[in-house]
Amino acid sequence: MGVRDSLWAALAVAWLFLQAQVLHSQEDLVCNSTDSKALLDLMSNFESPIEGWELNANANCCNWLGVVCDSSSSLGLSDGPSSLGRVVELVLASKMLVGNLSDSIGKLDQLRFLNLSHNLLESTLPESLLHLPNLQVLDLSHNEFSGPVPKSANLPSLRVFNISENSFRGSLPLWLCANSTLIQVLNLAANYFSDVIPPGLGNCGSLQNLSLATNNLTGGISEDIFTLGQLVQLSLQENSFSGPLGSGIGNLTELIRLDISANEFSGSIPDAFENMKQLQFFIAQTNGFAGSIPSSLSNLPSLKFLNLNNNSLTGTIVLNCSAMSSLVSLDLGSNNFRGPFPEDLPNCQKLQSVNLARNKFTTPIPQSFRNFSSLAYLSISNSSLSNVSSALGILQHCRNLTVLVLTLNYFDEELPGDASLSFPKLKVLIMANSRLRGSMPQWLRGCTRLQLLDLSWNRLGGTIPSWIGDFQSLFYLDLQMNSFVGEIPKQITGLPALIHRNMSITEPSDFPFFWKKNKTSGVLQYTQFTSFPSTVDLGGNSLNGSIWPEFGNLKDVRIFVLSNNFLSGSIPDNLSEMSDLETLNLSYNNLSGSIPSSLARLNFLSRFTVAYNNLSGPVPRGGQFSTFPNSSFEGNNLCRDHAPPCPTSQSQPGLTNHGDDNSGSVNHAMSDINLGMTIGLAFGMAIGIALGTTRTGDSCLHVIIRFCDRVKLCH
Repeated sequence: MGVRDSLWAALAVAWLFLQAQVLHSQEDLVCNSTDSKALLDLMSNFESPIEGWELNANANCCNWLGVVCDSSSSLGLSDGPSSLGRVVELVLASKMLVGNLSDSIGKLDQLRFLNLSHNLLESTLPESLLHLPNLQVLDLSHNEFSGPVPKSANLPSLRVFNISENSFRGSLPLWLCANSTLIQVLNLAANYFSDVIPPGLGNCGSLQNLSLATNNLTGGISEDIFTLGQLVQLSLQENSFSGPLGSGIGNLTELIRLDISANEFSGSIPDAFENMKQLQFFIAQTNGFAGSIPSSLSNLPSLKFLNLNNNSLTGTIVLNCSAMSSLVSLDLGSNNFRGPFPEDLPNCQKLQSVNLARNKFTTPIPQSFRNFSSLAYLSISNSSLSNVSSALGILQHCRNLTVLVLTLNYFDEELPGDASLSFPKLKVLIMANSRLRGSMPQWLRGCTRLQLLDLSWNRLGGTIPSWIGDFQSLFYLDLQMNSFVGEIPKQITGLPALIHRNMSITEPSDFPFFWKKNKTSGVLQYTQFTSFPSTVDLGGNSLNGSIWPEFGNLKDVRIFVLSNNFLSGSIPDNLSEMSDLETLNLSYNNLSGSIPSSLARLNFLSRFTVAYNNLSGPVPRGGQFSTFPNSSFEGNNLCRDHAPPCPTSQSQPGLTNHGDDNSGSVNHAMSDINLGMTIGLAFGMAIGIALGTTRTGDSCLHVIIRFCDRVKLCH
């Protein structure tokens, strides 16, 4: 159980204890008329009545849904008989309430617990809400409240204040601490609070959980925070904090989780962790930290998760694994570490997840990794590694290895095909963009648990083996941009996980892997493997034969790419049975016939292209087809309602007149267009090669020649 879960579990226990005290007499209580009227006024500001509430002012509100009362005598009040009930709890979470809060909420002066979270409430907060003398827990999270938080506040009994996931603006409402000195949880995350952290946090001396994450805060960490000696969780991620992380962080000796990720911190990470004996999670990725990992951090026995990804850390990686006996996840990817590959990691006996990608190592994977029995997830892509045969020979001894990412390493080496290699628990293998030579390795056949296989952008050749259809759990197959020949194995059409996906990868927390480039921003997207869409991508090879009608069986496939091959025959009507399909790319083949009209039934299809084939006839109407651009159909003899329009019956004879002057003009124009596209493509790829992009010179030339051949310009 995480820190956040533990804290909320404790609060839940306290709430249940409070309920146990008041529910025993709930049925005998009669609601105070002032409370009843206040609740009805509250409901009048909502668009719809609350289910289970009566509109009669004489009704007993103590029996309404979400309302808990306690007797006046139990509350120490003398304003009525013992049977008179006062509202002490109001819990209307996730009731789809729409509207705003009225000032009448302030009349519930005995209210202790208020939970209106996960609704659609909006507008500003009424000042009266922040003047309830007995309120202990206030949860308004996951609504649409906006504006600044009222500065007039007096909540002397407050323990929990949660207004996260709203649209509040202005400065942080730290004036709460002036009169709410008992507060333990302050959650202001996921709003639009801005400016620096104002003074006042030091008055919240009992604070255990402080979350200011995902706002627009700037400046450095307030020194007030370093005086909060009871803090267990500090969440400052996704702001614009800058400057150094002060050494005062070491004063927070009770801290269990510290998250300062996605900010603009700079300088060295302070060597101030020696006395933080409880710290289990330190998450500081995506900042500007430089220097090396401080000794007090690399010797911390309590640390379980260390994430310093995407900084500018330098030097060699030095961790004292003998001391770091609790370490489970280590992410040092995207830094400037150099030198030998860290040999000591197998001595971190609980270490399961390791990301060292995008660094520059001068030695290969060491022999010590043969004894790395706890290792389950390893990503070392783009790390200047060589000798893939040695690497696989060593890593096969990691008997619990589940995920292996080796992309952008081992350039121009031959992928070993030794059938004796064994990875019995491997579920994810990514060895893309490495210009690897050889054929589909025989040892893969023994990876019977494989769910995701990406060998794209290499130089693998030969045929795709039929045993690729034996993987019972394979839902992601990417072999694009290789040199595979022959027919597509029919066995792919029977992959069970693509007929009905059953994901069972257990992923480490806070441990991202990259997938593809974001086409809009051009940066690598980080994602978890369970987020990958079901995919079959065989584009950019030299496959021939026809498209199997049985591909229609793959009802769970979302991305289906067979482009840039030599496939012939018609487009099977059965593809319309791939009901979850979002992307269908059959471009640059030798397909003939028409586009099946049944494809219009693919309701989720958002990307579609059959460009540069030998197709003819009308483009299907209906469904998503009206949204696809003309470029999806060019290079064929297709027609549609616009550009080019389908002929009328009167003009049909003219279509067969090959001597028509207009026909010659169209052919001439198409030649000009194709020539321009070819020159543009060649020029763009040449620049890509010069800039050192992932496309290699050979594969670029291969694509250019094949494109020219398709448009009849390379003869």
